[in-house]
Amino acid sequence: MAVTLREVAERAGVSRSAVSRTFTPGASVSARTRAKVEKAAAELGYAPNALASSLTTGRTKLIGLVVNNFHNPLILEVFDLFTRGLQDRGLRPLLVNLSGATDPAATVRMLRQYSVDGVIVASSTLPASFAEAFKAAGLPVVHAFGRASTAPDVSVVGIDNVACGRMAAEALISRGYARVGFLGGPRGATSTQDRAAGFLGRLAERPEIAVSVSYAEDYTFDAGRARMQRLLEGDRAEAYFCGDDLLAVGALSAIREAGLSVPRDIGLIGLNDMEMARWQVIGLTTIRQPVAAIIDAAIEIVVATIEAPDMAPEVRLFPCEVVERGTLRPVA
Repeated sequence: MAVTLREVAERAGVSRSAVSRTFTPGASVSARTRAKVEKAAAELGYAPNALASSLTTGRTKLIGLVVNNFHNPLILEVFDLFTRGLQDRGLRPLLVNLSGATDPAATVRMLRQYSVDGVIVASSTLPASFAEAFKAAGLPVVHAFGRASTAPDVSVVGIDNVACGRMAAEALISRGYARVGFLGGPRGATSTQDRAAGFLGRLAERPEIAVSVSYAEDYTFDAGRARMQRLLEGDRAEAYFCGDDLLAVGALSAIREAGLSVPRDIGLIGLNDMEMARWQVIGLTTIRQPVAAIIDAAIEIVVATIEAPDMAPEVRLFPCEVVERGTLRPVA
């Protein structure tokens, strides 16, 4: 049987409230009493009950982690970093998988049933309405990888996707490609829209370069492969900016299956720098998104918002960089 708070109190020769205060952060307890309680707890193998503690403090230390696109390997990296980052701060994640979900109200109801202290929405494809629904319900919320705004309703941490699109265009321009293409994810995703806007906007300044635009059904390997197979049947571009590494890896597979070579026949650049992009058999040139920094900032802001609910929403955007690996020809 689990050791109880009462047994620790009896062993230490103190009251049960003294034991409770000892294991309550910020509670007042003398050094002498603390030492006696900690010694008794160690001898008995006692660990405080987190759920019972939440009844006293009014805090569960649960943070709702709302994600989707679990078929994308980047999400597993995100989940790993988020959970470790929360646990390092004495918090616990409550994972919500929103793949295929469209009703933010149902998600809000579920999270409120578990009395989460705050919510982090970790997705570039979920609409802002999901994060805004949590704020409307009185929950501290941060949208990680969300779309930036000059007047945000909720805090947003991520990257400037328009700037990334321009960065990809610059990479292709500098290599002298005369025909380039954008291979994006779902049309409705704000990340797709912004990356396309930046890419096409920069290339509009170079009218001598022919530009094509196509969209995959999802940010998946299969979707990227299928879309590239169709592109290869027509008047293909010399190089493509794929709006996500997984799309780029799928495109790479289709190109090789067609007996063509990357970058000799077709160049590719992705976005994210997920672990798979670094594999030797892939070696994808890509735009690195600083995932760890984004996650750390999201946790920092949601914790601050829990402590100060009236804190104004903020936007933090992190710079990206091109990582050269060999799927584009050398700079001209």
